[in-house]
Amino acid sequence: MQQKTADEFTHPQGFLSLAKNVGIKDSTLDLAVIYSTVRARAAAMFTRNRFPGAPVIVGRKHIAKGFVQALVVNSKNANVAMGKQGIDNAIETCRIVGEELSIDPYEVLPFSTGVIGRPLPMEKIRAGLKGIRSELKPENLRLAAEAIMTTDTSPKYYSCRVGRAIIAGIAKGAGMIEPNMATMLVYLMTDAELPKPGLRPMLKRVVDRTFNCVSIDTDTSTSDTVVLMANGLAGSVKLGAFEKALFDVCEYLTREIARGGEGATKLINVDVSRAKSDIQAKRVAKCVVNSPLVKTAVYGCDPNWGRVIAAVGKSFDPSIEPGRVTIRFGATEVFKKGSPVACDLEAVRNYLRQSEVIITVELGLGKASARVWGCDLTEGYIKENAYYTT
Repeated sequence: MQQKTADEFTHPQGFLSLAKNVGIKDSTLDLAVIYSTVRARAAAMFTRNRFPGAPVIVGRKHIAKGFVQALVVNSKNANVAMGKQGIDNAIETCRIVGEELSIDPYEVLPFSTGVIGRPLPMEKIRAGLKGIRSELKPENLRLAAEAIMTTDTSPKYYSCRVGRAIIAGIAKGAGMIEPNMATMLVYLMTDAELPKPGLRPMLKRVVDRTFNCVSIDTDTSTSDTVVLMANGLAGSVKLGAFEKALFDVCEYLTREIARGGEGATKLINVDVSRAKSDIQAKRVAKCVVNSPLVKTAVYGCDPNWGRVIAAVGKSFDPSIEPGRVTIRFGATEVFKKGSPVACDLEAVRNYLRQSEVIITVELGLGKASARVWGCDLTEGYIKENAYYTT
């Protein structure tokens, strides 16, 4: 497998896309369509929020048979909590795309992201979708990544090669992020031929180790979705190698989502090792990465490891014993098996000034481990969300 950098983004065969402005809110790109020239086997994971957006409700039904040929995405409006009108609008959007591209509307998945509780401006959507067949272009996914952004400060995209096939992914998300399924909006496209029965289990395994391990503000969105489309044009691949490559793409996008969190200045990696189980390791890591006190300490370059101790302790896990726990900031031990470690706190403070910080917690209980990603908490996050709709 040859891994690519974001700057070397490569497109899989048979995928065309468009990105345009239809005036939903401002003059920035706000509508994207991604189209496979042949039917693609597909799998998806959707938010478990009890107020799912209309596109999520419709998308769950449309992907039930395991085939998708087009995705249509609007930003700046989430189409959430709009009742029957929202459902009707999502269905109509799929119908229009189906007619324009001469494909089954049930093989179109709709997506919306943005402000909750406002009607989708269908007159603008209808006008924007007219004549889209002639606007679809190859190697246009980077612009599509830009069109799906809301408060993101930069588009997120990545690709890599596995055998003769390419896996490409684009994503958006900067706030209202602690997924409980997938994350934000993530679209994964490949020209590999993949067996239908194993598609969703593979996607779930990768999602659980990547997108389900990121948190910006502990809030699970009403619209979170991840979709994998495989059109088979490059032929078969070794499934083990493909899953590893899929993980690489998803891990890159996960890190970029955390790095680009609203107001964020630093990417935080929390590694928990020597846990009894993967579940325990992930739970403890999430307690640390979600702690406002830990996040603000990292922002302020404050080597206050006591906040990490408190975050580990609030997992309320009776098997965790302070006398077994070791904590590091980067390579520097600050707490070891129940006692503080004499260390150069100024050196730790300098380490925390970096754009990427690693906090390690060893529980001393077993062999399981987990890594999660998050970001620091700054005044920028408060300003972004205090005036979001005003």
